[in-house]
Amino acid sequence: MNIQEQQLMDIVEQFDVKGKVSSAKPLGAGHINDSYKVNTESPDTPDYVLQRVNHNIFKNVEGLQENIRRVTDHIRNKLTSAGVKDVENRVLRLAIAKNGKLYHNDTEGNFWRILYFIPDSHSYDEGITPELAMYAGRAFGDFQSMLADIPGEPLIETIPNFHNMESRLATFRQAVKDNKAGRLIKTQYMVDEIEKRADEMCKAERMNREGILPKRINHCDTKVNNVLFDKNNQVLCVVDLDTVMPGYVLSDFGDFMRTGANTGKEDDPDLNKISIDMKIFEAYTKGYLEKAKSFLLPVEIENLAFGAKLLTYMQTVRFFADYLDGDLYYKIHSPEHNWQRTVAQFKLLQSMEENFEEMCRIVKG
Repeated sequence: MNIQEQQLMDIVEQFDVKGKVSSAKPLGAGHINDSYKVNTESPDTPDYVLQRVNHNIFKNVEGLQENIRRVTDHIRNKLTSAGVKDVENRVLRLAIAKNGKLYHNDTEGNFWRILYFIPDSHSYDEGITPELAMYAGRAFGDFQSMLADIPGEPLIETIPNFHNMESRLATFRQAVKDNKAGRLIKTQYMVDEIEKRADEMCKAERMNREGILPKRINHCDTKVNNVLFDKNNQVLCVVDLDTVMPGYVLSDFGDFMRTGANTGKEDDPDLNKISIDMKIFEAYTKGYLEKAKSFLLPVEIENLAFGAKLLTYMQTVRFFADYLDGDLYYKIHSPEHNWQRTVAQFKLLQSMEENFEEMCRIVKG
């Protein structure tokens, strides 16, 4: 056993876990948190997932963990009341630290948490089919539906203004003004394209202030790889709950379309490969509304297709702002990587604009 593994197992000892731990190995390649699979010796005791929470991004770890506890407890109660079998494999479960908290803060200032591992489960990172998109739509629609009546105070914003377009534009405009990396002269046309659409793209915030568009509990990272499936390819549960917080349902809907319904890659150098996959759009919409239509307001449904444009526009703005700032936020693989991402996202936005009438027709059914 190497030093790192022993250190990880020492951290596990700070939690109230069942069974004797036999190993702790890296799990996946997450972009935000570091994850490790913790195995126990006996097949009768559960395995776990140990995670180091990135407190540079999630600055209020206690609030973050409390969000997850409230959400998972509420979903568990809903599933139990509905007579669902095997509930513990249908919702994430946090382990409690021996000091009674939902996390452990080590001597180096790192924050750790433990989740029960869900056995015989898998997720998909790519190769999305219409069938898979429909399953994902049902999963995220059901997730929002179950949380529509969560009691108590609103959840905290784990990343303040995460999907706030007005805030994102303010950051972008400051990046344009500062032009820290001296890249503005060759990209001015993109600034013009962004500003041309800015007023329309801020309408969700305006509608909320007018009392027209409500905020609900959102996942805020609705990628297909955040849905777990069982060995028969049936949905088990939604995972990666760090960004679960108040938001607009059209943002969650749009975020899946931005990532899952793109015929190209997020940073595809060949712009000819990029367009909105209408079969994926239609399948996800069908699955989502099957579960979510019962609690959505007409104004929310009417703006779902707009949500796809909004989140794609928002990501264009975020990539471009980081490029102008000198690549301070996103990891890059080449000096022009953020610009490549920017133009690729903008191409997807243009495709959505071209297909917008059909997208609205699909949503209306």
